[in-house]
Amino acid sequence: MAFNHPLSKECGVAINYVASYELHVSDAYLCMACYYIDDPKEPFFSGFFEDQAEVKREHGKQFLRYLIGRGNTICLPVIKRPEVDNWQTGIKALECALELENQLTKLLMELRVTAATNNDSHLLSFMKRFQDKQRKDITHLQHQIVYFRILEKEIQKEEEMLKKAAERKPVG
Repeated sequence: MAFNHPLSKECGVAINYVASYELHVSDAYLCMACYYIDDPKEPFFSGFFEDQAEVKREHGKQFLRYLIGRGNTICLPVIKRPEVDNWQTGIKALECALELENQLTKLLMELRVTAATNNDSHLLSFMKRFQDKQRKDITHLQHQIVYFRILEKEIQKEEEMLKKAAERKPVG
């Protein structure tokens, strides 16, 4: 997929950064998936994060293919790994994922501005599906966080009721 119109240097740098960040997010999600793989209390999280790791990895590859197709070279910046490797609860992992996704959204918006500034309509068109998917991902994570917080409160209420019921039972 070679194009007659090569990317501007600014767009090439921005795409390299977005691709690198997509791969970074994939790595973080894979770590999250492995963290929850044997946790019977959090069965949803391992599969969810493993699926998301694969999606982000594929997005990173698509940006790299686009970059090469437009005649540019791959020069991925190094992105510091996440500080957290112990998410304690699924909700904390989802909140961390939301932070990663918000940062990715910011990078995609910066790439969009760079593409618009350089009048690169093809890049703008290429990015549209990633931006649409990004909006859906963030909305999904926000809903998951709310859902699991409600679920956590319900479980706490049930545990308190069971504890009070156990305290009221006469011994003997």
